[in-house]
Amino acid sequence: MTETTPEDGSAPGDPEEMAESSPSDDSPRRRNLRGKTIAVVPTLFTLGNLLCGFMAVFVASRPMDTPMAFNWTPLTCAAMFIFIGQIADALDGRVARMTRSTSELGEQLDSMADMVTFGVAPAFILVQIIGVQAPYFSDTGDTFYDRLGLAVAAIYVACAGLRLARFNIEVEDATVGSHLSFDGLPSPGAAGAVAGLALLHQHIWANNNESFGAGLAAYGLLGATLLCALAMVSRFRYVHVMNRYVRGRAPFLSVAMAVVVLLLLLVWPQPAIAGGFVAYAVSGPVSAAWRKGRG
Repeated sequence: MTETTPEDGSAPGDPEEMAESSPSDDSPRRRNLRGKTIAVVPTLFTLGNLLCGFMAVFVASRPMDTPMAFNWTPLTCAAMFIFIGQIADALDGRVARMTRSTSELGEQLDSMADMVTFGVAPAFILVQIIGVQAPYFSDTGDTFYDRLGLAVAAIYVACAGLRLARFNIEVEDATVGSHLSFDGLPSPGAAGAVAGLALLHQHIWANNNESFGAGLAAYGLLGATLLCALAMVSRFRYVHVMNRYVRGRAPFLSVAMAVVVLLLLLVWPQPAIAGGFVAYAVSGPVSAAWRKGRG
């Protein structure tokens, strides 16, 4: 929160001012917010996104031998909760616009939900997969690899917060639903890349159990998480998939590619999900390099 100085010149949060204040002295904005109602359906989707983030962290913290549905590992379930959160995040704004119930309260709640589901949860899944112990706090688990894993996870969380804060400021200057691209990798896209690679890692681990492939996937996840973090705070242009390819009419090639992606999801779901999100994450710098080369 940013502190503001009252009009009478007293310091913000002054005890005497707080003691003398009464409900009738509230600012007009505070009284206006207090009297407003909340749009039920969009808020439920936003809270669903928030709870998906919480469930992802909770399930990821369970022991690896915890029995789960469909014989999934806890980290697989955690990754799936992130994907469910993405669906809820996509629907809350759309429902709010359809019902004409957008509000400042909804925007702030959406940002907080995104911070948990697309910021904290992916970072926590990362440290669980690579087995970070207690760097800086333990003699037995304070290795270079532990410190590196914790540092990358912390960088990801910080960059996700910066990305969401910057988006909240910049979106005020754009017409909602009209922009066709983003500045920087959107936090749902970054979370999808991390969760997709986590899903692929767990698939390899479940079939080969601590094989070389699983170890290599863990190192790849560590590097991909760091790159996604930096991409979120970059100025690379990323296409808005929903606005450009889903809404309205789309080129024939886009429809054909969508069919191919759906077929790949049916045949090789884990590699297709991971590959799709990683391809989106690298599309920003690749497109920038392509435009620079042509220019």
